[in-house]
Amino acid sequence: MKRQFAVIGLGRFGASLARTLFSMGYDVLAIDVDPERVQELAKDITHTVEGDAGEEETLRAVGIRNFDTVIVAIGQDIQSSILTTVLLKELGVANVIAKAQNELHAKVLYKVGADKVVFPERDMGVRVARNLVSTNVVDFIQLSPDYSIVEIEAEGNWEGKSLRELAFRARFGVNVLAIKREERLLASPGADDTVRKGDVLVVMGRNDSINRLEHI
Repeated sequence: MKRQFAVIGLGRFGASLARTLFSMGYDVLAIDVDPERVQELAKDITHTVEGDAGEEETLRAVGIRNFDTVIVAIGQDIQSSILTTVLLKELGVANVIAKAQNELHAKVLYKVGADKVVFPERDMGVRVARNLVSTNVVDFIQLSPDYSIVEIEAEGNWEGKSLRELAFRARFGVNVLAIKREERLLASPGADDTVRKGDVLVVMGRNDSINRLEHI
């Protein structure tokens, strides 16, 4: 069954996160009190709702507990973000990720039940989305709207095979820039270099190519 995400708060961070998750093939519900933000995003994702997520009735009405992950991306209203996080956990949401303004805000969010806290200055919406849905992705950097660099943990069936055998460029259209192995970095690996257990591959390519690589 396809995973479902809800994003509460449609500022720059929340809107970017919602669009990215939807573009990756996931069902996304977005909630905001601002009708203009809701309308602007309506054509880009699965569902949008205009309403106050700080009210229990709003969350119950959208069946919020049925979502796998809910991201509280509320902007400057710290009180609202804390209250919404509390309500989500009380309603039984298994995984709540909340955006924090500062370290003190983050500490309070963890205290009231947030499973993870992110800082938009350090975690772009696109990067957070990738990490949410890809268990083997270590990090993600968007170079442009079309191209990215991703650090991806080696799959079990890659171990012991050379880059020539794995043929990442021919099969997926991506280039392996480096291999991170324990405490060292193997830059510009050659075709005969083999992948070992625990390796992290630094790969560059088009976003659609990276998507195929992540979901093999």
